[in-house]
Amino acid sequence: MPQQASSRAGLVRVMTWNIHGGVGLDGRLDLQRIVALVRKHAPDLMALQEVGTRRKTDGSAEAFGFLAEALGSHMAESRLVTAPDGNYGHALICRWPLSGVACHDISYRRREPRAAIAAVAETPFGALHVIAAHLGLSFAERRHQAQLLAALVRSGTERTVVLGDLNDWLWRGSVQTTLNRLFPGHTHLRTFPAFWPVLSLDRIYCRPREMLAKQWTDPSARTASDHLPVIADLAMGTTETADLP
Repeated sequence: MPQQASSRAGLVRVMTWNIHGGVGLDGRLDLQRIVALVRKHAPDLMALQEVGTRRKTDGSAEAFGFLAEALGSHMAESRLVTAPDGNYGHALICRWPLSGVACHDISYRRREPRAAIAAVAETPFGALHVIAAHLGLSFAERRHQAQLLAALVRSGTERTVVLGDLNDWLWRGSVQTTLNRLFPGHTHLRTFPAFWPVLSLDRIYCRPREMLAKQWTDPSARTASDHLPVIADLAMGTTETADLP
């Protein structure tokens, strides 16, 4: 990754982005546009959804390997669909080592396979418990998955961030109702559809509240995906786990 953007003491920059397989609004698959946009913001930790595509172009590389090589030293991935003509899933990429990596199955009945990636990012400012997810499209599915995410959050003792495409746009939706209780700090930026964003599908949740120092999105990303990214600076400080809710 490029020079660390959040180099000020105690700050960790995080980012979540549904990259739509690297296919932009022009219908063209171009992972270089994804890489350029990510490098522009230089996150220390990022969750990318809809990684991979079963559509090949001349000279294109396998998406997971390409993004790992271009964006970070440490990567955890969940390949939810694996086929001879390509893979599909989501990934967590970090500037620093990831320990305790686990992919938790959060699939609901016979709907599309879903997983949450859980890990501990070993930042210079202490451990950060991370959960990256891409939730389902139905209300019952998301209610089930929100409960599983809550259980994962409660199992961790470190400072925690949950990020991803949560597909929950209702103010009192099941995901927000569940996670807002656990996370006093959370973003609520409009990210979908990228050309005229009205829905806050992509979010970052963190605890304690004081961690969320800054949040923003980037409208220029509309050329590379159908979602806009969410970026946030987290103030790690010296908060102890005893202060967590």
